[in-house]
Amino acid sequence: MSDFRLYRLLGVLGVLWLSGCAGPAVEQQAAEPEINPVLAAEHARRAMNAWEQGDRGAAVEAWRQALALNPEDPVAVNNLALALKEQHRFAEAAELLVRGVASSPGVAQLHYNLAVISELYLLELDKALTHYRAYQDLAGEEDAEVDGWIADLERRLQ
Repeated sequence: MSDFRLYRLLGVLGVLWLSGCAGPAVEQQAAEPEINPVLAAEHARRAMNAWEQGDRGAAVEAWRQALALNPEDPVAVNNLALALKEQHRFAEAAELLVRGVASSPGVAQLHYNLAVISELYLLELDKALTHYRAYQDLAGEEDAEVDGWIADLERRLQ
């Protein structure tokens, strides 16, 4: 092979190699934030302050940040779900409460709020009945009003 052809081949290979290197950059996926209950509590405190001052958007964002740092905090789950419910984001609130119940099944208030949203806003009566019953079992005392709701749902589902 002549020197000219060898240099030409090396040149073409060099261009191909460089063009492969000049391709689009590979984006790194954002790393999951580490669990940090102390920082999560600070975000939750900021959320409550924003909520009390009427800044619903800031409150929702702060509760989201709190949950990113401590995803199993049932209080933050519950508060964010109630804020979403107020914004008429019922399916999102219910989904959040379902995850909350999965990680904290012994928290009665999560069951209660999931039952209310399921019954009144999503018309998922079976789910509502299940979670009203769970709430009653966990609450430690009978709630006559919830007993009435349970009886009403049982009649409606027959």
